[in-house]
Amino acid sequence: MGGFFGITSSKDCVKDVYFGTDYHSHLGMHCGGMAVYDESVGLQREIHNIENSPFRTKFERVFNEIKGTSAIGCISDSDPQPLLIRSRLGAYALAVTGIINNRDELIKRHLEGGGYFDAMTGGDVNNVQLVAALINGKNDFAEGIKFAQREISGTASILIMTDDGSLIAARDRMGRIPVILGKNKNGYCVSFEAFAYRKLGYSDEKELGPGEVLRITPNGYEQLSAPGKEMRICSFLWTYYGYPTSAYEGVNVEIMRMKNGELLAEQDIASGTAADIDYVGGVPDSGTPHAIGYANKSRIPFARPYIKYTPTWSRSFTPADQSDRNKIAKMKQIPVRELIRGKKLLFVDDSIVRGTQLKETVEFLYNNGAQAVHMRSACPPIMYGCKYLNFSRVTGDFELITRRVIVELEGEEGLNHIDEYSNSDTERGKNLREAICKKFNFTSLEFQSLDNLVKAIGIDKCKLCTYCWNGKE
Repeated sequence: MGGFFGITSSKDCVKDVYFGTDYHSHLGMHCGGMAVYDESVGLQREIHNIENSPFRTKFERVFNEIKGTSAIGCISDSDPQPLLIRSRLGAYALAVTGIINNRDELIKRHLEGGGYFDAMTGGDVNNVQLVAALINGKNDFAEGIKFAQREISGTASILIMTDDGSLIAARDRMGRIPVILGKNKNGYCVSFEAFAYRKLGYSDEKELGPGEVLRITPNGYEQLSAPGKEMRICSFLWTYYGYPTSAYEGVNVEIMRMKNGELLAEQDIASGTAADIDYVGGVPDSGTPHAIGYANKSRIPFARPYIKYTPTWSRSFTPADQSDRNKIAKMKQIPVRELIRGKKLLFVDDSIVRGTQLKETVEFLYNNGAQAVHMRSACPPIMYGCKYLNFSRVTGDFELITRRVIVELEGEEGLNHIDEYSNSDTERGKNLREAICKKFNFTSLEFQSLDNLVKAIGIDKCKLCTYCWNGKE
């Protein structure tokens, strides 16, 4: 998905932007970049691949070599950024978080109008440059940003640093991801994650509304475009993507996950399932707080039957090839055999997408002596690939384990009954769960209900994006 961080200040701020950007590393793994404004030099930029080395190691020398009173940084899951752009609106640095589903149509339209793009290796076009082309076609940044967000099918939160050091921040049109403003005595910062600037001595100033655009200087900020009335913030921020210390729309991630686990346990207690369990554990790391909530409610002891070895295997999903990701995930799992051998275990995972790594995990547990492995998903069955934030590497709906199993059970006709398959109370819902159990050797399987997920978040359902579960926009 990715995230950005920026500061405009009366003091040198490069070091703070370095640390603030690094605190967004959980949001992406492809590349990282920084752009800096210095009055004597102008705009400067540096970008590095971070697939196999953290952002911190690639940029640790930057604040010894570059100075500036304004800077922006970005962790990207896709295109190298931020980019330096020169246009009739002036020179500026641009970072974009989101996804563009109609990029080919927009590129074709721009080229047919006489425009051009700098091609990347293989002739592809950087999506950030495409956003810049849309912005540059209008008379000012505010008009250009609003135009770009209307034209883009998908999501685009935008951070601009102009050639006078001011920042322009825009939350995406439907508010699917957060953009937050912080303040200290020297200026302001813009961030995806509030904890990133709090650690640097900034205090909360403002959470931008859906589609809101601000111009920010060290002395203050002005609203260039008012927020819209509709919001569809991504529910996955709480179940998976968000950092545990984060809060979105006033709801803390860790607390939501524990509450979500409690509701999962209530569901099992009511149905009488999974009563004979020795330990409850979380599939690390994001499944752990869900599991703590489950254990607290069910009064089954919480334990960690296996530990992820993270000093050298910090990210299991970095390689593009699925088999490589599975290999690394397997290498990271270190068993605590005394908590596995002869035990009946229940694990809570944040979600079940493809299920490939989860299958290997269950085999690993049985190979180490587990007597039973029950599985719980902290969110409903994922039926639709995300088209707004690209939260996983799923490139088509049929990579989803749920879709594949539905077709195995009753062919394409089954896809006309997705609502029934999502519901564990229906015959189709029970068949889906039984089929996945057999495929992955689970003793039992259940998913969180959508109603309980919304209850755990505590925000009106109409303000949440639940597309990946029910296909509703």
